[in-house]
Amino acid sequence: MKFILTAGGTGGHIYPALSVLEEIKKDKKNQYLYIGTKNRMENDLIPGMGIPYEGLEIYGLSKTDMIRNIKNIKCIKSSYKKCLKIMDEFKPDAVIAFGGYVTLPVCLAAKKRNIKVFLHEQNMLPGKTNIFLSRKVDAVFVSFKDGKRRLKCKNIIYTGNPVSQRAAECKKYNKTDLGFSKDKKLIIIVMGSLGSTSVNEKLLDFLRTYEREDAEILFITGKKSYAELNNNLIVPKSTKIVPFFDNLPSLMKSADLIISRAGASTIAEIMATKTPSILIPSPYVANNHQYYNALDLVNKKISLMIEEKDLNKESLIEAIDEMFSDEVTKEVKENLREIKDINSSTIIMDEIKKILKGKDEKKKEEA
Repeated sequence: MKFILTAGGTGGHIYPALSVLEEIKKDKKNQYLYIGTKNRMENDLIPGMGIPYEGLEIYGLSKTDMIRNIKNIKCIKSSYKKCLKIMDEFKPDAVIAFGGYVTLPVCLAAKKRNIKVFLHEQNMLPGKTNIFLSRKVDAVFVSFKDGKRRLKCKNIIYTGNPVSQRAAECKKYNKTDLGFSKDKKLIIIVMGSLGSTSVNEKLLDFLRTYEREDAEILFITGKKSYAELNNNLIVPKSTKIVPFFDNLPSLMKSADLIISRAGASTIAEIMATKTPSILIPSPYVANNHQYYNALDLVNKKISLMIEEKDLNKESLIEAIDEMFSDEVTKEVKENLREIKDINSSTIIMDEIKKILKGKDEKKKEEA
């Protein structure tokens, strides 16, 4: 079978796509193609992994720059024409989209050619592109049981986030290989692969002074902020600073607490690795969706949340102390254990195969 995967812009869209691609690759007969943008992270990441790739020149719409929007309408039209050509040449059995504006022309072109189209929505509140496309596609897969709001598709299936399956299956990283003590708690602080300048600034006072005898800290700054922070920030010996950590879920399995943003992939990894968390949702994302992602975990009593406007040294110490109190630690760990692991990528592909099989059987009946 042939599959086109499309997603762009952020790891929150791209990594679920890559997780499903791993499932597709299990059948050596399957063929696949990834369609992304020419100017976002997937343009370097995907070809670098040896995955067949087509890049589209397309940009997000701006609320203020009308000239850019006019230019982008032309880009959308030309991208749509390019996608029609790709559909005609590659002849996929299905297109699977994981969010980002790049998916719009891909999915519309596929529907024009009567190709089955599937969406995956990672967040509690869907993005604009997925809301628009949801009324046109064959099924929408959602990461949250309550994540169906605003989606117009009649066939909405709860699958979880494919990133969770990847995280659950990874091997546990030995924290002593990073120089941490096996007898002390490990706190990971990370705000995504690029980091967050606004949060990093709020953390400086905390990082300079925070120490507790039973804990150590790994502060993952993000690549953009590392040089400045590492050169100018003096921290206690119990704190280590690094720009990036590859395969973070493997280290999360050795951690006692993660302090992070509340992106969909992070949420999935927290639940898959059973890691207690303090979430600082980004207020700069569409529909404030990270707040609602975090709220879902708070309601499950597996996380605490600090809104960025309330973040300071005192509020963070208070949250850490609460999370490490015997009563809360016990409750959170019990609640995390009760969360069932979901083989999301497998479920998604099984559902797609069912729908495609139904299409083939219908063709035979009509013949």
